[in-house]
Amino acid sequence: MLARESSRILLYLVLITALSLYFSLRYQTPTLMVIFWVFFFFFAFTVYFFRDPERQIPSQPNAVIAPADGKIIAIKEVNDEFVGEGWQISTFMSPFNVHVNRIPFDGSIAQINYQRGKFWSAFKTQASLENEQNRIALQNGAVRLVFTQIAGAFARRIVCYLKVGDEVKKGTRFGMIMFGSRVDLIVPRQTTLKIQIGQRVRAGESIIGEIA
Repeated sequence: MLARESSRILLYLVLITALSLYFSLRYQTPTLMVIFWVFFFFFAFTVYFFRDPERQIPSQPNAVIAPADGKIIAIKEVNDEFVGEGWQISTFMSPFNVHVNRIPFDGSIAQINYQRGKFWSAFKTQASLENEQNRIALQNGAVRLVFTQIAGAFARRIVCYLKVGDEVKKGTRFGMIMFGSRVDLIVPRQTTLKIQIGQRVRAGESIIGEIA
């Protein structure tokens, strides 16, 4: 299964790759063959990048699940304006990770704030503050969470399907970030964390923590 954003890009790449193959077979020149293989490589990588596998969503009602595939690069205490005292968990998504993002917890979308900004490497601390990003606040009764899609050095497009007022279920696809990026998740302080720095997680499947 491929992410919905792949259709137009793959259409162009299929046409260009097919044309380059046609001309390379017709004229049999080394240059045209190289051009064909370059376009074929981009086509194959694009298919790989936009893959969107099904995931087994945890059934525990109090479990917060990973919103992104990747590596946990930071866990720190924060005092967020929406969540209050909590934990911020940052996940780095390399170009080789699945880039489809998923809802971390059941609830309703209370806020969506898009911010233009810089394109620091997603590993850097200032990426959370200064990079282009899309901050989404979710509420479920007294429980509040925030998850933020953050563009990286090469990620120049953030996609989000949500709107304020949407009722969402954990594990549901809600968007993606193109070509390497970062997702920050803020959970309440009373959450018992189940992850550690350096751990690799899978969106919609890995449990980040359990809310008491």
